[in-house]
Amino acid sequence: MHLLLSPMQQTDKLISPSVNWGSLTPLLVLLGAGLVLLVGAALSARGWAKGLYATLTAAAAVAAGVLQFVLWNSTVHHGPKSLVGEALVVDGPSLFIGISICAALLLAALVTDDYLRREDIDSPEVYGLYLMAALGGLVMAASNDLIVLFLGLEVLSIALYVLAASHRKRIESQEAGLKYFILGGFSSAFFLYGVALVYGATGTTRLRGPESIKTALALTVETDKHRALLVVGVALLLVGLAFKVAAVPFHSWTPDVYQGAPTPVTGFMASAAKAAAFGALLRSVVLSMPELRDDWRPAIWVLAILTLVIGSTLAVVQTNVKRMLAYSSISHAGFILVGIEAAAHGGESGDRGIASVLFYVLTYAVLVSGTFAVSTLVGRSGDGAHGLDSYRGLGRQRPVLALALAVFLLAQAGVPLTSGFVAKFSVITAAADASSYAIAIIAMLAAVIGAFLYLRIIVSMFLEDGDAEGERVSIPFGTGAAIGISVAFTLVVGFFPGWLLELARDAATRLY
Repeated sequence: MHLLLSPMQQTDKLISPSVNWGSLTPLLVLLGAGLVLLVGAALSARGWAKGLYATLTAAAAVAAGVLQFVLWNSTVHHGPKSLVGEALVVDGPSLFIGISICAALLLAALVTDDYLRREDIDSPEVYGLYLMAALGGLVMAASNDLIVLFLGLEVLSIALYVLAASHRKRIESQEAGLKYFILGGFSSAFFLYGVALVYGATGTTRLRGPESIKTALALTVETDKHRALLVVGVALLLVGLAFKVAAVPFHSWTPDVYQGAPTPVTGFMASAAKAAAFGALLRSVVLSMPELRDDWRPAIWVLAILTLVIGSTLAVVQTNVKRMLAYSSISHAGFILVGIEAAAHGGESGDRGIASVLFYVLTYAVLVSGTFAVSTLVGRSGDGAHGLDSYRGLGRQRPVLALALAVFLLAQAGVPLTSGFVAKFSVITAAADASSYAIAIIAMLAAVIGAFLYLRIIVSMFLEDGDAEGERVSIPFGTGAAIGISVAFTLVVGFFPGWLLELARDAATRLY
């Protein structure tokens, strides 16, 4: 028997959005793994399955990554699509960033297992937080709505706040978590206020598609008052996301947090969190607000210049290697911003800029994860031996480990036949193709300045004598595997970059 509804009743009826569960499987795998890990650990004897925590996390990362490739194949044949009432999208950039985050999660899980055993603080909570942070990052990369983007940002951020403070035996870790939490709360407030202003000016928080911000801008904002409101809103969005990518002048938290946080967590922040934040910046501003590019592109240009110059120059005066790598991470954010600025020009130059950003994010995620994996081992028991003196003589004590670190450092310096060289060359070429010659020249100069930092560490390892009586650096299996994977990827992409560059170019053109 059919019930006849009045027009009023038909209007009030709740219509839920259609959900394509198959396209949500990468998110569901990470969420399910986190829940199984935490619930299983809570209901079982404490510590009986310590080795399984990292195994489950690594398996979830691999499974989510494989599912991203399956979705990529579907996107190639059937085109990009939206999910959950157009709140999320599956397209080239979202999948490429998602693969980068899954790779960072896999490497972090391998390194963290050995680290927590060494520090005698092994627990499932750290891995659960890794999985939730990666889940938030995937949501950020695939968001097609500013509210959903904010939710992903908070899931990622809250997990990272706790991870930074997770080494309860070190006061530096507690301090790092507190600093990150306080300053991160301010940045989230800026971002949310920006969302409110953008909604007030356009009447929607959807980024692309029908009845979206992009559509509203294409029809032009009606009054100068609304345009001013929109520009201020976009500025606040940029402030919030610039904090997450550690762009100058919103970088002040980075050296202290990177130094104080557990070293595997630092590597995860520098790789997965940065990839997610750049994915969000690309989607929320560059791809969704091209009509306002004359307003926000100069801000990106200034951010890129400041980040390149200050990150590179301050890195060379540090004596703590984790702080060196923190300022190096800031400098690398500047290089990615060069690609973002090129993407802002639109057209073929814009596609090359997007491709260069995607390529740089993936190669840097693997590269920096491997670098911090070596730093985790050199930090020894207590995770405190991160001064430049701790690296002296490493080439004699552990030549293979020192050689691996040298590969990572040379790649970050942009030496040819490494992935870092191809990544820097791609963003600088994209800037030159977009006629942004000034920023391309400054990026090359910043690369030269930054090379001094990496050569300084290499000289300490191979040309200076270390403390023969100090604790010997051991290389556990998991961390060794992570370093080996990172070295192999760095060199393979350096020698044969064409396949990955082609994937990045393909991803840049498959937009929802």
